[in-house]
Amino acid sequence: MHVPDGFIDAPVSAGTGVVAAAALAVSLRGARRELGGGPGGAGERTAPLAGLVAAFIFAVQMLNFPVAAGTSGHLLGGALAAILVGPYTGVLCVSVVLLLQGVLFADGGLTALGTNITDMGVVTVLVAYAVFRGLLRVLPRRRSVVTGASFVAALVSVPAAAVAFTAIYALGGTTDVSLGKVFGAMVGVHVLIGIGEAVITAATVGAVVAVRPDLVYGARDRLAAPLELRPSPLSDAAAPGAEPRPAAARADNASADTGTAPAAAAGRRRSLRPLWIAGLVVTLACAGGLSFYASSDPDGLEKVAADNGIDEQAEDHAAQDSPLADYGVADIADSRLSGGLAGVIGVGATLVVGSGVFLAVRRRNSGGTPVEAGASTASGPPATER
Repeated sequence: MHVPDGFIDAPVSAGTGVVAAAALAVSLRGARRELGGGPGGAGERTAPLAGLVAAFIFAVQMLNFPVAAGTSGHLLGGALAAILVGPYTGVLCVSVVLLLQGVLFADGGLTALGTNITDMGVVTVLVAYAVFRGLLRVLPRRRSVVTGASFVAALVSVPAAAVAFTAIYALGGTTDVSLGKVFGAMVGVHVLIGIGEAVITAATVGAVVAVRPDLVYGARDRLAAPLELRPSPLSDAAAPGAEPRPAAARADNASADTGTAPAAAAGRRRSLRPLWIAGLVVTLACAGGLSFYASSDPDGLEKVAADNGIDEQAEDHAAQDSPLADYGVADIADSRLSGGLAGVIGVGATLVVGSGVFLAVRRRNSGGTPVEAGASTASGPPATER
């Protein structure tokens, strides 16, 4: 759904640019709370994870999958980013990906960058996170529910972005095409693409939930187990008539007796490194190897534009002479090597830029609290997972 230059006229492109800039300003402020620490040192885990999430979204967006005759789709990533690292940080993740795709790979117009951030970043994140949190509030506290809610949220977010594009096109489209035809075609094909988005998002969230549920930002308050204070057999063996000790003292004594700490402290000690390395390996494999087998059919927007003559207004990309344009390295004849190397370079660039942004945002934070008021960051198993 990367909108090229020329599809939307200059005034509306400028307007969406203003909307995108405002959304980024709000997201930078909100991300300080999401990345800035909080109970359990959550921000210390979220900041490096956010850089990896941005790189993963870049890599998986290279994996176009067929959805209909002559049409393909790919991950948008807004739902995945919002659920894993928070809605404000999620907007920044997708925006970093879109910026680098436009500047380095000539994918998505530069004058249309505001349109793409508004549509693929802001709309998908807001819709997906609202659906995800709404489902968690009414469904049982189970890990499987978190995975299922992420599926539904991702599924809904993609046609929502298609509706948003149609609205933008209605305001500033540069061709005389029936709005009803554009709406029907865009929503229809993107419902199918949404199924692929939902599968990828649910699989990724489910994998993280299985090994590190404390890292799923959007469900920390649902996956954290409440701390149960159990008396120590030694400490509670009081003489008859003695007053019982306070629960907190018994819990502290129990930790000393057993050599264990409360769940929150255990979560703080767990290293992110194994999961981060595993995620990076998968990301590089997607961009550097699996991308060669991606569908070459046009994606949903490209197909709709071609069928309705919208693509006739497309303008040459300002970065079309980039050595990485069209996801290939210039002067390398072997298509597999060229595409794989371009993917690896893109992952590296996204990881460096994204991580730099998120670490800088975290350092500027003055110690705020998480966005979800009262959200727990303990890393124990789900309380109701029996």
